[in-house]
Amino acid sequence: MDDPSQASDQPTPRMLAWAKNSAAYRLAKRMMTERELSDAIKRKARSKFEDISEGQVNALAEAALAFGRSMKALDDQNYAEIRANSAARSGRSKRVIARKLAEKGVDRSIVEAVLVDADDLRSAVVYARKKAFGPFRRPDVEADEARWSKEIASFARQGFSFDLAKRVLDMEREEAEEILSAPA
Repeated sequence: MDDPSQASDQPTPRMLAWAKNSAAYRLAKRMMTERELSDAIKRKARSKFEDISEGQVNALAEAALAFGRSMKALDDQNYAEIRANSAARSGRSKRVIARKLAEKGVDRSIVEAVLVDADDLRSAVVYARKKAFGPFRRPDVEADEARWSKEIASFARQGFSFDLAKRVLDMEREEAEEILSAPA
């Protein structure tokens, strides 16, 4: 190709317009972290434009990020707060929430700040209620050693500590209901 715009790392106006439109479309569909949007734009740009240089790909990703920030639709802090609160309310442990946010590309300092006030006890009780474990176990289900081991293992897979799982499983239903009814 003899086109000088292809040889440079500067994207064409058409490419920049595409990056802006693509970012708007993706951010309108769902919340994303900066890394998710950047990765999506880079992946799509490589398949959409022939002979695109790595510099152009990176410039398009930066343009998409700048557009998302300018529209106030791209904010990792806000994303982390919303996702962490939602996950905690649905019975996820701090450990699992932190791992998921890290996988999405949220900075470690943001994750730590968001999870400072998270309550693993409340989340564990919510999880127990969802699974009908411990204080929420049906009266007709026998609480034998095998059942107890199964429930402890389930808590462990969800990122809850052994001590916390044991505490929740040993609770009376009234105490568990009290934890759930307290303001979060």
